[in-house]
Amino acid sequence: MTSVPTPIPSRTQFVLDAIKHRILTGQLTPGQALVETELAAQFGVSKTPVREALKTLAGTGLVVMSQYKGVTVRRVDADMAREVYDVRLLLEPEALRRAVGRGVSLEDARDALTRADAATDTAERSLANREFHRALYLPCGNPLLGRMLDEVRDQAALVSAVAWAADPSWEREAAEHREILRLALDGDADGAALALHAHISSFVQRAFPSTTEAAEAAEAAEAAGNAKGPEGPEGAVPHAEKGHR
Repeated sequence: MTSVPTPIPSRTQFVLDAIKHRILTGQLTPGQALVETELAAQFGVSKTPVREALKTLAGTGLVVMSQYKGVTVRRVDADMAREVYDVRLLLEPEALRRAVGRGVSLEDARDALTRADAATDTAERSLANREFHRALYLPCGNPLLGRMLDEVRDQAALVSAVAWAADPSWEREAAEHREILRLALDGDADGAALALHAHISSFVQRAFPSTTEAAEAAEAAEAAGNAKGPEGPEGAVPHAEKGHR
């Protein structure tokens, strides 16, 4: 017999949605304390729905509950980011491959991409991008696979929020989204899956490079600097030539 999930009371859901939105849009930053009494006063509710909402958010990995530090927004580091994105790399391209292979409608993904392109602020664009990815994997035909990706969805959004705050890369990612959707709409299941894999992989490598990748990037930058020659009168490019570069 399949158990039916207990519905979340409306006040708790309201608080849950509000706190999650603040976290995923950067209004609440990683490491920031979440005090029950303060949140209850802000939302005009008792501490009970706040407490229940925080427990749910802890279950999804967005907040951390500590006996000594209380509740804080989860901090994002390279290890956490790579763990979350490793799960996405294993599951999400395959889910998209199956969705395209089934010939399902991807109008929801197209609509989400349109909203992302028309967004006027970071929060709106971030939420639209999340819906775009979900619209690609959800119709894969395997509800369990969809739920597994939903479970890491919020953590992936937190990683993205932190990365975008340091280095906004909307235009590049928007172009990659359009190419993924084009391949999917053309019925190219393998091509769309490969493009999605490259999209996810390149993002985490740019935002949270491994120690080896960071060292290689530093060496490349140093080599490029050395190739330009020493600074000063002997190594400088004459002023007249600079104007033609």
